Amino acid sequence: MEKTQQSFLTGKFTVLPVSQPTTMSLSLSRPPTPSKFTSASFSNLRPEKTQQSFMMGKHKKVVSASSNDDFFSRGRISVDGPVIVGAGPSGLAVASGLKQRGVSFIILERADCVAPLWQNGTYDSLKLNLSKEFCQLPSYPFPENFPDYLSKDQFISYIESYAKHFEIQPQFNESVLSAMYDETSGLWRTKTVSACGESIKRETEYISPWIVVASGANAEKVVPEFSGIHEFGGHIIHASDYKSGHKFGGQRVLVVGCGNSGMDISLDLCDHNATPFMVVRNPEVLRKLESEVEEFKLVPGIKRFSRGTVELVNGEIVEIDSVVLATGYRSNVSSWLKEKEFFSEDGFPKSPFPNGWKGKAGLYAAGFTMLGLYGASKDAIKVAEDIWKIWKEGTGHKKQPTAPAACYRRYVSL
Repeated sequence: MEKTQQSFLTGKFTVLPVSQPTTMSLSLSRPPTPSKFTSASFSNLRPEKTQQSFMMGKHKKVVSASSNDDFFSRGRISVDGPVIVGAGPSGLAVASGLKQRGVSFIILERADCVAPLWQNGTYDSLKLNLSKEFCQLPSYPFPENFPDYLSKDQFISYIESYAKHFEIQPQFNESVLSAMYDETSGLWRTKTVSACGESIKRETEYISPWIVVASGANAEKVVPEFSGIHEFGGHIIHASDYKSGHKFGGQRVLVVGCGNSGMDISLDLCDHNATPFMVVRNPEVLRKLESEVEEFKLVPGIKRFSRGTVELVNGEIVEIDSVVLATGYRSNVSSWLKEKEFFSEDGFPKSPFPNGWKGKAGLYAAGFTMLGLYGASKDAIKVAEDIWKIWKEGTGHKKQPTAPAACYRRYVSL
């Protein structure tokens, strides 16, 4: 029985005798030139397995696989460069900086598209609240005909164009289960799960010298619990599922939260002939907003829900038909990153901006500055530059290559 090694930097295969132990190449240097090996000879190996060539980010099926082959449930991949977790603006900005410098990487995304929060978790009327000069990503300006404050659709078209321009091809539908630093090898081990067909889930472990946490400060929606909420009986959604006030026309809608989303959604509901009541828990903020907001009613905190009504902390009872929870999001880093020194328990770097982008042992972060796209870009530039400096020393590069790098290489035992 022979073992097959596929290099994703060359797209070719080499045969390894079984008598020799099969090890993953974790060197930062490019692999040696492989011996000649034809697809015909590969097809004679049993059991049959599917391989993919990721040279330049393109997939190539070489051999069909048996439907009950365990290869589809587990695999291990060696990455010459960093594993980037998240294909939102932060992750894409880091990836573009690495791609321009010829640094290998892989970018993992649990959703099926880039910038999934923007594409799937925002309302139709959303506009950037900062001028575009503070929102564009590195090395790729907005089109000149774009307005100063971009709409949701304009920003999505920009971010998709950004990924296409730099030929960034994330691994979609792949969720990170855990990531931990292996002190013995000095490498990061990132375990993921992804769907493979209708019933099989594939588990993969990525071995890399660096990991970039770019999963964002808004990875999970916050859904608070309220007394009596199960008795309410009306429609309850989070702001991430709100698209338009069209379905709420004629309704009395309680909007829980007075941040940017709460204000925007309340105004959008007014535009669609709904009657919003926006909850403002902080009495001082409530008094201030009452002198500024005229379009809809502001109410204090919630005491409890009942059938078709909500009782407020001041004793007032308000009849409502629906509830929109504009209660924000949180980071989910602490649920999968097995590291306590750089990240706090709430999933944010302990060091504030501008020092929260680099930890120890090859750990990096981008997009946790609480300064929006501007902060994400600042982080991404520093992360890509720092990894490049270390990477070029390990590979012997003295100048930046002009050709984009392959993303990673994979080693499979047959």
